[in-house]
Amino acid sequence: MSRRRAERVASAARVEDLPAPRLPEVAFLGRSNVGKSSLLNRLVGRRTLARTSATPGKTRLVHFYRVEDRVGPLLLVDLPGYGWARVSRTERARWRGLVEGYLEARPTLRLAVLLQDVRRDLSDDELLLLAWLAERGIPALLAVTKIDKLKRMRRAERVRALAAALGQAPVLLVATSAETGEGIDALWRAIAAHV
Repeated sequence: MSRRRAERVASAARVEDLPAPRLPEVAFLGRSNVGKSSLLNRLVGRRTLARTSATPGKTRLVHFYRVEDRVGPLLLVDLPGYGWARVSRTERARWRGLVEGYLEARPTLRLAVLLQDVRRDLSDDELLLLAWLAERGIPALLAVTKIDKLKRMRRAERVRALAAALGQAPVLLVATSAETGEGIDALWRAIAAHV
């Protein structure tokens, strides 16, 4: 696991608390418990930069992590998950407003990385989100997570099925594992191509 210089530089609970946009940003979004924080930790080679939990809905703020990389400094942004989490409807609606507000208000946003558990099918939520991003001209990438949970043959089948479910959407797909590090170099290459 190669380490990159990384530190949390800001967190925001409301759109008006977001830090001023200065560096290129790569946002990580997806369902609750899809592995956003774990993947971020693997990307920077640290175990505890982003807090992880087995309980869905632990990321409740927008967290900004400054990373020094070969392409220069950039921000990796961990967004609250959507979907199932043990929180009130009011809290869920607040998260949605925060995430949408962030995505629409960041001129420095270079890439949205949508995470998808390899064991789950793409739902209307993911397809609508990809269409929403495309309408706003925000480049997107689908990072298929937790590939280590399946045997190689089954994993390949699932990745092909997810790619087929994307249809004509011009979205790059990268299969990853925060546990084993598979796909991390490919994900960094995709990020570098956008910043």
